[in-house]
Amino acid sequence: MFHPARHRHSIHCILPPYLARSIAQNGTSDQRERVLRTLSTDSTFRALRLAGSRTTPSTLVTRPRAMMVESALHRTIFDLRNSEAFPGTPVRFEGQEATDDIAVTEAYDGLGDTYNFFWEIFGRNSIDGDGMPLQAFVHYGNDYDNAFWDGRRMVFGDGDGDLFNRFTICLDVIAHELAHGVTEDEGPLWYFRQAGALNESMSDVFGSLVRQMKLNQKADAADWLIGKGLFTGNVEGVALRSMKNPGTAFDDDVLGKDPQPGHMKDYVRTWEDNGGVHINSGIPNRAFYLVASHLGGYAWERAGRIWYDAIRDSHIKPDMGFLDFARITVMSATRLFGAGEEEDAVREAWEQVGIRVARSGVRMPAFVGAVTQPSAQAGRAPRA
Repeated sequence: MFHPARHRHSIHCILPPYLARSIAQNGTSDQRERVLRTLSTDSTFRALRLAGSRTTPSTLVTRPRAMMVESALHRTIFDLRNSEAFPGTPVRFEGQEATDDIAVTEAYDGLGDTYNFFWEIFGRNSIDGDGMPLQAFVHYGNDYDNAFWDGRRMVFGDGDGDLFNRFTICLDVIAHELAHGVTEDEGPLWYFRQAGALNESMSDVFGSLVRQMKLNQKADAADWLIGKGLFTGNVEGVALRSMKNPGTAFDDDVLGKDPQPGHMKDYVRTWEDNGGVHINSGIPNRAFYLVASHLGGYAWERAGRIWYDAIRDSHIKPDMGFLDFARITVMSATRLFGAGEEEDAVREAWEQVGIRVARSGVRMPAFVGAVTQPSAQAGRAPRA
């Protein structure tokens, strides 16, 4: 029997199940063999994490936070040397010079860029807000076509060189997976149906923002693609997903066509993929893009702050749907910036994707500065 609470502890993989299914149906014998091996490995990790969640109920309890913190980036990169045996060999620690292994360098830099984004923009000290050391494991397995966050660590495959390049190649993929840890720590969203799609969308939002900050891009200059560069030249596609235009990222004989909707009228009802978490995330993804593009400037300055404040709101519920989350983003916009352009932009964006947030007639006072600068006080900002 499905127990949604346990799905909060799902392993989070960047490769959507519908892509794997398409490869299994349409690929060559070698492609099918590789993807089935990848799926088998992913299922094993999910089972192991599910078993762990049953024996560690304390993970559902919010930990007390230290009152005073300072930035404390601690990275360790391990080389699994194409085995599946953890922990592998540590090959780079915090502050060490780069090696000649590009996957090690990309993983190390990606962890650092993600940490720096959350610290510099939101004053958040690592994934858990308490300075959690960041670990990445590269060269996992043979031709492993995935990357995942399992609640403790990042794991990267090298790809097969046929359909997929190495999975450390995209900064937004690294940031996407680490952002699952932030969402899991802050907002108890079950990994199922609309709550799970929100979980996925939050990771796409922060993954894109990390890359935009790294490239010093404003909203109008960003491509809003997730996983650009992950496909090899053999694939007809530009990325795994498009936040700007869901459903347009790829259209390939082997991978199929991007199934993401960008509007509630096209919402996909399915039991696959935990109720379509990677599919229907296109709807809140486009809502965020619309907010960011309307407000302009650097997307993390206003749109990003609103979404970050929203995921930390005390009204977040484990089974929250799109409409309730949309209401919270409107509340967050008003709380952070007062009634005005930001609130209107958020309302209009949700309405453009088919979700109407009714006006309550109650205006909340601005709470500007709640998370505007890194703060000596750790942990969560004041909640609604």
